[in-house]
Amino acid sequence: MKCGEFNPKKFSVASYPTQGYPPNQQSSDNQKQTKDFPVSCTVEHELRFSASSENRGTQMTLEENRRMLQAIYRTLSSVRTGIVLLILLGLASAAGTFVLQRPLTDPEQLERAYDPETLAWLDRWGLTDVFHSWWFVALMTLLALNIILASLERFPTAWRFFARPYLRPGPHFQATLPLQEEVSIRNVEMGLQAAERAFRKLGWKPQRVGKNGDCSLYIERHRVARLAPYVVHASLLLILAGGIVDGVWGWRGFVALTQNEQTDRIERRDGTEQRLPFTIRCEDAGQENYPDGTPRRWWTNLTVLEDGREVLRKEIEVNDPLVYRGLRFFQSSYGSTGTLAKLTVLATAVQTPQQTRTVELSPNQTVALDENTTVRLAAFVPDFMVVGNQIRTRSPEPNNPAIQLLVESKAGGSWKVWLFPRFPDFSHPGDAPYTFRVRDLQMGYYTGLQVAYEPGQWAVWAGCILMGIGLFMTFYMVHTRFWVVPVSDRLGRQALWVGASASKNRDEFLERFRRIMETIRAELAEQQPPAVVTNATVAARS
Repeated sequence: MKCGEFNPKKFSVASYPTQGYPPNQQSSDNQKQTKDFPVSCTVEHELRFSASSENRGTQMTLEENRRMLQAIYRTLSSVRTGIVLLILLGLASAAGTFVLQRPLTDPEQLERAYDPETLAWLDRWGLTDVFHSWWFVALMTLLALNIILASLERFPTAWRFFARPYLRPGPHFQATLPLQEEVSIRNVEMGLQAAERAFRKLGWKPQRVGKNGDCSLYIERHRVARLAPYVVHASLLLILAGGIVDGVWGWRGFVALTQNEQTDRIERRDGTEQRLPFTIRCEDAGQENYPDGTPRRWWTNLTVLEDGREVLRKEIEVNDPLVYRGLRFFQSSYGSTGTLAKLTVLATAVQTPQQTRTVELSPNQTVALDENTTVRLAAFVPDFMVVGNQIRTRSPEPNNPAIQLLVESKAGGSWKVWLFPRFPDFSHPGDAPYTFRVRDLQMGYYTGLQVAYEPGQWAVWAGCILMGIGLFMTFYMVHTRFWVVPVSDRLGRQALWVGASASKNRDEFLERFRRIMETIRAELAEQQPPAVVTNATVAARS
């Protein structure tokens, strides 16, 4: 017997050899049927059965994948997901506001504000630089994807309103309009003309639809308002795109400059050095205080140099940065360097105490007192204190300054003289040929500049402008439509059917609809022909 010629009635579960059981437990009928059934047919059927099972398994896998993708799509495009993402972004932004951020905050201030374990934990999770962290960029990316998917799902309906306006309503559409009314007319053309005049008086531009005897009017205003939500969505996408670009490719750094100092390198947040395509120089910097001594503003005069040539100069403040070649230089801080910039002393010769001269000293500068004697500023301690026979400073501020001068003579003598401006009597020149008294000291100050490279800021600003336009369209523009169609009323007389629709503000629009209907009736009343008075009419009245 060939494969496919066996009787299908003989093919049953009992026809298969019972695998796993001894042959003596099988009935003789089963053994006989097994012997009568060709082995080749059994193998072929098992292969077909296995192939069909694999196909069903593949189909089930594809179906499961399709359902899973649909579930992911529904989740990502849902409004609920968008709200959750907005809440998470708001919380993350709040964290970036309340937690001290690098590099805006000095490392010393961070160390004073948080203990080492807390600071390490904040750094590990990116909470000290929230807006450049990977998870903040991921949240912005998910929100952008949510906006795109939600817009793609709902945009075709809005685009149909905009691209293909419904110029002439059918009977079913007329029945669904909430605002509609009929006005009796004597002539279709005269009725349409009256309606056109009424709309023009109220500032509307009617449009004729159809030709010859099948004409109607279509009037609308602010059709573009249907696209307002998508303008807002596009603005959000621009802002998010700018934020993502800044988070991935942007960076922030810090540089401290003293007066007349220049540099073309800054330190980035991660500690790496960033080279600038130009040189920045601090011409001057300062601080203005309120009468009580608290700082009112910091300012810095900056100059941009390229190839040694000055290309830009600007005085910056906290909220008025210098912008050049995509880089922004913000005034971030201002403080003492803890070093002495200039010292003015009165030097008096021991042998001629009646002769006193004024000497100005700068760090590492040697000044001649006479032909044989020189003086040099050797050391400066801004806030002097002694700890364990060692000189220390409490702070970089000149609260208790101490100054060491080195006096040298060509004869071979050398003297170290300590000066204490707040306690001048403690100064002991020893056997030095000169005595010194501090007249003035000027501390060295630095200006702290935050440097930001934000390539996505143009997208952010464009998104903000577009959002303003979208919000104006959303709150102040209403898509309103009117249709004026000649019809026959229930008595078969000619009439104008007037229908209207508004996308929002229905109560306010109802008053506008009533005013338009009153204007149309007034125009129709002016078209009524005057009554002709005859002799018979006069006689009848008399």
